[in-house]
Amino acid sequence: MRLPAALGRSGIGTGKREGDGVTPLGTMALLSAWRRPGRMPGLRSGLPLRLARDCDGWCDAPDHPAYNRPVRLPHPASAETMRRSDRLYDFVVVLDWNLRRRARGRGSAIFLHIAKEGYQPTAGCVALSPADMRRLAPFLKRGTRLRVLG
Repeated sequence: MRLPAALGRSGIGTGKREGDGVTPLGTMALLSAWRRPGRMPGLRSGLPLRLARDCDGWCDAPDHPAYNRPVRLPHPASAETMRRSDRLYDFVVVLDWNLRRRARGRGSAIFLHIAKEGYQPTAGCVALSPADMRRLAPFLKRGTRLRVLG
């Protein structure tokens, strides 16, 4: 299935580095999902799903041992919240970018999530409209792969 998506502010590339705004070129496995309670009711997915709490975060500090891993907030190193106040993480899918075979500085928190209005660029993630995410979510399960083409 091909859907319109927002991509990184620096385009698509193969040399992904932390903070560069590039969406990685290639194929990434879908590992799990997070959902913000009370948002996107009725959304179903075959992925393992966690409800995002205020204390849930994701470490984006390359020098920290928890780099590119979920963490508990507050966290001693740089980390983003998985329970954002905007709609972007109402439903967010964790992609296997630099996760199973992690390398410091190669990029963190590359997710499939909800797009900003008008498909404004992301920090490197892939983002869909809420309607397209609802349409796609029932087909998502472990083993599904997302392909970013150049």
